[in-house]
Amino acid sequence: MNDRNLVRGLFLIAISLGFGLVALRYPRGDFSRSGPGMFPLIVSSLLLLIGVITLVRSRYVERVPMTFNATNIALILGSLCGFAVISEYVNMIAGIIFMVFFASTAGSAKYSVVRNIKIAAGLIAVGLAFQKLLGFNLPLY
Repeated sequence: MNDRNLVRGLFLIAISLGFGLVALRYPRGDFSRSGPGMFPLIVSSLLLLIGVITLVRSRYVERVPMTFNATNIALILGSLCGFAVISEYVNMIAGIIFMVFFASTAGSAKYSVVRNIKIAAGLIAVGLAFQKLLGFNLPLY
């Protein structure tokens, strides 16, 4: 089972089932008046769909060998930890900028400051939308 696409699909299915089965314990309500279990159930259902599509697709595309790069995993985990610490002690916009620029060093694509600025701006826009439109209490600034 040395196929990255197959493992990716199985991993997405496992994660979606893990969250979806727990979400079934909460009251879901209906679409006009949803309960606390509705959102995680919908998200896990969509993730399950993506996992199944990835799993089926892995049968028809060329096999890609599974590789394990500890440096990239450490960079991604470090960027998430840095985001949490900076968001707690400075603000979330600074945390987002740190996370994007630090995590992008883990990729195999050429490092691009312009691309990182665009990604950070998009994530900040999503954060502002959550704060202003949905009323989330986010320490953006």
